[in-house]
Amino acid sequence: MNKVHYDVVCAVVRRDGDFLCMQRLKRGPGYVAAHWEFPGGKVKVGESREHALIREIKEEMDWDIYVGRQLGQVEQEYPDFTITLTAFDCMAHDFGFRLLAHTDYRWLPYDSLDTLEWTEADRKIIQQLGR
Repeated sequence: MNKVHYDVVCAVVRRDGDFLCMQRLKRGPGYVAAHWEFPGGKVKVGESREHALIREIKEEMDWDIYVGRQLGQVEQEYPDFTITLTAFDCMAHDFGFRLLAHTDYRWLPYDSLDTLEWTEADRKIIQQLGR
């Protein structure tokens, strides 16, 4: 049986050297529920990754961002689906976002990111950021 595959994008947002980390809602499979991630979501058919990221951040955080260069890309297989996760360097004029699809957020320096329980795909992105 073939697993469903998703094309997913995430925003790597920095403020004063710290990274924006978002905690997922406590629903869904245990291997992603309440785990930490960079904000983003699924790309719709016919949509560019950059446009998908702008749309997802607006929907999930009521926040307008600017999408910059691609920072990394990983493939991840989970028990019931697979994803290609593409990370982009993003900026915003302000940090007045809302938690519409997350339970918590933190701003952390790179060397403290490993203190959170990240989704596996986002953990791989963090490793790419450290190169």
